[in-house]
Amino acid sequence: MTESEPITVATPDAPESAAEFRSVDAQLALVLDAAVRPRPVRVAISEAQGLLCAEEVVAEHALPGFDQAAVDGYAVRSVDVRAASQEPVQLPVVGEIPAGSRQPRRLQPGQAVRVATGAPLPTLADAVVPTAFTDDHHANVTVHRAVPSAGYVRRTGEDVQIGDVAVRKGDTIGSAQVGLLAAVGRAKVLVYPRPRVSIVSVGDELVDIDRTPSVGQVYDVNSYALAAAARDAGAEVSRVGIVPTDPKRLRETVEGRLLMSEVVVVAGGAGGSIGDEVQAALSELGRIDMTRVAMHPGSVQGFGRLGPDSVPTFLIPGNPMSALVVFEVLVRPLIRAARGTRNPHRRMVDARLLSPVTSTEGRRGFLRGQLLRDESNGEYLVQPLGTSGAHLLASLAEANCLINIEEGLTEVAAGEQVKVTFLAQRA
Repeated sequence: MTESEPITVATPDAPESAAEFRSVDAQLALVLDAAVRPRPVRVAISEAQGLLCAEEVVAEHALPGFDQAAVDGYAVRSVDVRAASQEPVQLPVVGEIPAGSRQPRRLQPGQAVRVATGAPLPTLADAVVPTAFTDDHHANVTVHRAVPSAGYVRRTGEDVQIGDVAVRKGDTIGSAQVGLLAAVGRAKVLVYPRPRVSIVSVGDELVDIDRTPSVGQVYDVNSYALAAAARDAGAEVSRVGIVPTDPKRLRETVEGRLLMSEVVVVAGGAGGSIGDEVQAALSELGRIDMTRVAMHPGSVQGFGRLGPDSVPTFLIPGNPMSALVVFEVLVRPLIRAARGTRNPHRRMVDARLLSPVTSTEGRRGFLRGQLLRDESNGEYLVQPLGTSGAHLLASLAEANCLINIEEGLTEVAAGEQVKVTFLAQRA
C-alpha cells in the first residue's frame, strides 16, 4: 500500500439489552476516524474527471490571452461608428483577420478590418461590429448600428487573469474544470486518487455465478453487490470474490489485500460461529472489534485497522440485504471521507409516510422506501417497501431511499414525518 495521509422495518431479532449495543453515531465516528486519504498523484487532465483536486491551480496565462473578436464582423474604432444609429456610416475594409492569425495588423482611424470569431483584434480597434449590423460588403462596409467601446470583444484576462486560481484544492474536477485547465495550459494536475477498496466474500456455501449451485449452496451475491456499491461511492474496486473459511487461506488473502487497499470489506465475516472463525483467523493482522451496533438490519459487525498500515477493515453480515445496508450506513461514508469529500454523508430530507411501519425496539431502523414528490406542494412522500423481512433483496432494488426510524420508536403511523436518506438516482 502506498503512503497515505490521515484525515483529521423488519421482524425483530431476539430481544437484547440496549446496553449491549453501540449507537450508530458512535460506530460511525469510530469508522470515520480511521479514514485515510491516498497520497496525491499527478495525472493527465483527461484522466482527472471525477477526482478531487489536490492543489491550487494558479493561472500562468491570461484567458483570453489577447483581445479577440466575440463574433464574426468588422473590427473598428468605436468612435468611428458612434453616429451609425442615426445614419449609416461607411468605412473602407482594409483587410481580413481569420481565427488563429499570428500576423499583427494596425487599424487606422476611419477604417475597418473584417474579423472572424476568435480572431485577434488589430491595434487601435476597440470594438467589433457584428455582420448583422452591416451590409457585409467586403470593400466598403456600411454600418447601420453603433457599438460601444469593448462591444463584442473578449478582453485579455476577462475570464482568468495571470495569478488567478483557476481550480481550487478540494474542488471536484468535472467537465468544466477539465476545460478550464486546458484553457490555462495545464496538461497535468495533482489529484487525490480514488481510494482502493477490496471486497471479499467468505463462506463455504458460496459459488460464483458462472456455476450451478448444488443443494445447500447459494450464489455469491455480496462480492458483486458490494463492489458495485463501492464503485458508486467513488472507489477503485477489486472484487476478490469467494474465499473459503479455511483460516490460513483467509488470512493470506486479506493480508495480501491490505498491501494494496485503503479499505477492506469481508462479507460473511460477522455473526455466528463463522464470524468467530473469521475474527480468529485475522487476529494476527490486528485487532477487530466485534460489536453489536444499534441498527437494523445488520447489527452484528466488526471493524478494525489491520496490517502495518492500519487499513480500515470491515466484517459485515453475509445476508445481502444486511450487507448492503451496513455498507450504505458505515462503509460508504468512510470511502467518501477517504476521497476528501467535504460532506461524506448522503442527503437527507423529511418525508411523510404513506403507510405505517414498525421497527425493532432499541435500534435505529433503516427501511427500504420509495421517495415521491407531491407536485401540488413540493412535499416529499415515502412509501415503505418490503417491510416483512430483512432478507428481501428485491425490495432494495426497487428502493430509492432508506427510511430512518429512531431507536426509541417501534411504530410510526401513516401520515407522520420521518427522516429519509437518498440513495443513488436511477437514470
